[in-house]
Amino acid sequence: MTEQKTETSRSKLRAARIAPRKMRLVVDMVRGKPVQTALDILKLTNKKGAPIVSKLIHSAITNATSRSTVDVDRLYVAEVFVNEGPVLKRFIPRAQGRATPIRKRMSHITVKLSEK
Repeated sequence: MTEQKTETSRSKLRAARIAPRKMRLVVDMVRGKPVQTALDILKLTNKKGAPIVSKLIHSAITNATSRSTVDVDRLYVAEVFVNEGPVLKRFIPRAQGRATPIRKRMSHITVKLSEK
């Protein structure tokens, strides 16, 4: 049994100012889809993370075409995941001199494309 090695291209965005929980809703929609279908889905998605993931996919396509000869029509989103990044810790004033913490979360997003 010979293992066929497929060429993968990768694109990363670190410390994006959007919560990972919100970002995962967007990346779950495009995981495993062909690149053109994924971009069409993201274009019609009304979420803050959609243009971010779209730019990452475009970047991964550019990385794939610059390094080797790949057929862009055969590329698909092999792997896409969101990890938690650093957290900005802030406080908001509340009643009677109290303050409550606010956690402004960031995301690390990774997109990997492969050829079918």
